[in-house]
Amino acid sequence: MRWITWLVTGALFMEILDGAITIPAIPAMARDFGVTPLALNVGISAYLLAVGIFIPASSWIADRFGSRRVFMSAIALFTLSSVLCGLVRSLPGFVVIRIVQGISGALMVPVGRLVILRQTPREKLMAAMSALVWPALVAPVLGPPLGGLISQHLGWQWIFLINAPLGLVAWLAAWRIIPDVRAEELTGFDWSGFLLCGVGISLLLTALEKLESSADAVSLVSGLTGLALIALACRHFLRSSAPMLDLAALRIPTFRFAMLSGTLARMAIGAVPFLLTLMFQLGFGDDASTAGLLVLALFAGNLLMKTMTTRVLREFGYRQVLLCNGALCALTLLGCAQLQPADSPVLVVPLLIAAGMTRSMQFTALGTIGFADVPKTMMGHANGLFNTISQLGMAAGITVASVSVRLAHGGPSHALAQPIIEDFHSAFIVLALMVVASLAGVVRLPAHAGQDFIQRRSDG
Repeated sequence: MRWITWLVTGALFMEILDGAITIPAIPAMARDFGVTPLALNVGISAYLLAVGIFIPASSWIADRFGSRRVFMSAIALFTLSSVLCGLVRSLPGFVVIRIVQGISGALMVPVGRLVILRQTPREKLMAAMSALVWPALVAPVLGPPLGGLISQHLGWQWIFLINAPLGLVAWLAAWRIIPDVRAEELTGFDWSGFLLCGVGISLLLTALEKLESSADAVSLVSGLTGLALIALACRHFLRSSAPMLDLAALRIPTFRFAMLSGTLARMAIGAVPFLLTLMFQLGFGDDASTAGLLVLALFAGNLLMKTMTTRVLREFGYRQVLLCNGALCALTLLGCAQLQPADSPVLVVPLLIAAGMTRSMQFTALGTIGFADVPKTMMGHANGLFNTISQLGMAAGITVASVSVRLAHGGPSHALAQPIIEDFHSAFIVLALMVVASLAGVVRLPAHAGQDFIQRRSDG
């Protein structure tokens, strides 16, 4: 199980990194494709839409065709599409390949997570889930500076081509160690739920992506329609005898907390690398390399906290850690709202390390407590819900950060003007308030929530 956990963690890291590492290469890709950099956003959006549409169906597909076959096929398809992205020479071809890559990504990681959730003994599940949180923290931080270096010195094509040897190793490892698990009783595919949920998610993700740059009537109508279809999908899931996603896991207090209050906090935490990178470049006037190096301080904090996360949770318990660390996390975000271009790195770097530490602890605690009380029989549907909501939460967090900057700068009428440092300060305050708001859900948690999951020592 340790090797399976490492393999799935590596696959998750490769998938998240693929999105973050591409951003610095957009100008070079646009020149080669003969389009504007803004036009390349359609390739990024196509990938996110494909992931969002197919993630809810991943558990059913794994149960129908077997986890090993689906996981290996997803790795092969993800690797092949990565290579083709490096070889393609036109924007339409790039968009089609990114859709295929998104479908493979929607199956690769959720199915791998499902194997771990179902196969790992309960006494070792906390450590396995903690490992799976790591890529979501690290990849968005390492991606931009790594993408800039590769694009500048090797060419943007190698951002995609580098996945070929990694994918081959992962495919061979999956063939050797991934068990071929499938459901004993398989229901028919829920086409009504798939279409309602898929179209709703695609409309909502499209609206969130457009709201990052401008708020217009089309974006708002798209978002509201997406929310309405998702609500209809939930109504269908509650009434169907064989839903694609069973919402019964939301009756479990710890899982419901992770999906509601936890998602609010993850939205804020997940937007931090994005907002810092923009603030250092547009607010401080730093170049991309300097901004990337400063944001790496978050990674140092993540790495430092990772060595003690499980021990701290076992010592103090989820509720106390989430409350105290959540407050510290909000304080570090407020600290980021005080940074000025003239500040010395001696001040900036320790603050970012502290932000990385609190970010890591909160993200890990929120990412593991959700499965503390979920029985093995419900892991498939709980995993599908977690992945679907997390995908929407990531996009929503970036949108909230972007919209906060734009509104602080004067709203849509000033959308083309470059934001100033005070605009980013306002956005960090918004993120801090989101973390504080999420603590209301922590207060309602039972004092010993998740205690058995982390095997908290009785001697405290």
